[in-house]
Amino acid sequence: MTRFTDEDRERIRAELIEAGHELFAEFGFDRTRVSDVTDAVGIGTSTFYQFFDSKEALYLEVLLVERDRIFERLEAELAGAETAREEAETILRTMFSQVRSSPLTSRLFVEGEIRLVEAQLDGTEHETADPGEIGKMLPQPDEWVARDDVSLDDPDVVRGVLRSLLFVTQAQGTPLLPTVAYEAVEDALIETVVDGLFADG
Repeated sequence: MTRFTDEDRERIRAELIEAGHELFAEFGFDRTRVSDVTDAVGIGTSTFYQFFDSKEALYLEVLLVERDRIFERLEAELAGAETAREEAETILRTMFSQVRSSPLTSRLFVEGEIRLVEAQLDGTEHETADPGEIGKMLPQPDEWVARDDVSLDDPDVVRGVLRSLLFVTQAQGTPLLPTVAYEAVEDALIETVVDGLFADG
């Protein structure tokens, strides 16, 4: 077994996560092999298992890093929002942009892959009852529902509405929603939901 310094271990682990990020984004989980990741990093396949127990464990770590990146960006975008209405619109526009531009983000929030991987690692069955990671990471709806001008009184329902809108990205470029019409539909959905949520605003 190859011995690594703590510094080497930290560097190699970070490189494995970054290589995994690129490969999983391009090819997906099933078509990415451990050897593809180790070849990209320049280590042997057996060495991989000094860092991760399985390909699933690496994939989960990649998804968690992706989730953290998304919410860091979301937090930065929200810093410029001055009202609750602007917060809601910023959250939706940022999440739509992220889901459309990143296959991993789409898999996280639209396809719910983070739950599937966690279930595999736990040895438990996949459950769909949880509203998803976006629900845990967005505190704003808790504040919004306390307002007089907000039409919903359950923050989990608000989060569910925000998250469910992201599914429209799956229709882009299909006969259901041709690419030429998609942008206008997305804008209209965001405006309609925000106007409905802040009914008196």
